[in-house]
Amino acid sequence: MELRIEAFDAAGVRVIVKREDLNHPFVSGNKWWKLRKNLEFARAQNHSTVLTFGGAYSNHIYSAAAATKEIGLKSIGIVRGEETLPLNSTLAFATSQGMQLKYISRELYRNKESDDFIKSLHEQFGSFYLIPEGGTNELAVRSCEEFAKEKLSTIDFDYLCLPVGTGGTMAGIIAGLGGDKEIVGVSVLKNGVFLTEAISNLLQKIYSTTYGNWRVLTSYDHGGYAKVTRSLINFIDEMKVMHDLPLDEVYTGKLLWAVAEEARAGGFRRGSTVLVVHTGGLQGKA
Repeated sequence: MELRIEAFDAAGVRVIVKREDLNHPFVSGNKWWKLRKNLEFARAQNHSTVLTFGGAYSNHIYSAAAATKEIGLKSIGIVRGEETLPLNSTLAFATSQGMQLKYISRELYRNKESDDFIKSLHEQFGSFYLIPEGGTNELAVRSCEEFAKEKLSTIDFDYLCLPVGTGGTMAGIIAGLGGDKEIVGVSVLKNGVFLTEAISNLLQKIYSTTYGNWRVLTSYDHGGYAKVTRSLINFIDEMKVMHDLPLDEVYTGKLLWAVAEEARAGGFRRGSTVLVVHTGGLQGKA
């Protein structure tokens, strides 16, 4: 869909939105692409159970629960923090999909990648296929690479903009487009400067190459992950009323806000086309 607002018209740029939030009723946006190859590999290795991590409002937990049920696998979600009843809509949905939830302290959660902690999980739950928090690993990046080749390379644009949490989706898209176009990530995390190094490391590790056609913007987080401002909420509401475009407060709202602000600041060449990738996550809307 093409999006017309004053900021874009004044900047002389055309903005189009790739509605990946519509690609699946539950496993929407980039979560489908990040999970796809991981779940295919889990089944190929004869795993019956998938274990993963996330917070109480995690899009990843929500999507992983639905995706594993759809293909007939069991799932375990290691959730940061204490159980709070009644369950919020995210965790209630996860349990409705058959996901077993295990709550751990925030202190222990910080050790989730350690060998000793993963060993303790195997001792408790037995055999499982592990998918990291947010779903970012080599298989996820390569799946996002395929997404870029299959779904994005045929679209005529000059800039591609997407939200960034772990960097896996952006790394895959950069590789999939082969250094073509200009890729702009919007950090949804406070102090997200580290994401540039994280993405560079993923590209170097998986593809043994670097690209010079991308950057991460780090000033549009509105206070940090899952933090909101009244101006952001008003902007999201306006996009829904005026353009029938649903956005969430964690990822896509901040993304489109950043695109509008960058347009006002002259961040896009006049006459250019900006492709905004809607990465889903609407289950997290307040």
